[in-house]
Amino acid sequence: MIINKTARRFKYSGLMLPDPGPELDVESVRSLYAASYPEITTAALTGPEAVDGDLVYTFTKAIGTKG
Repeated sequence: MIINKTARRFKYSGLMLPDPGPELDVESVRSLYAASYPEITTAALTGPEAVDGDLVYTFTKAIGTKG
């Protein structure tokens, strides 16, 4: 029996973002990417979804009106 570790990937606004570290939980990954993508802090998180042998988490921008 062979056990393969499943890789994580993160999708945001059409971009596939690599996993910065498997030791980080998903919220830590969100915080890390928030430095480059500030909108990710309020984005909805869905997943994981199995795609081509990887687990894909998707951050979706929050859409709403101000005020």
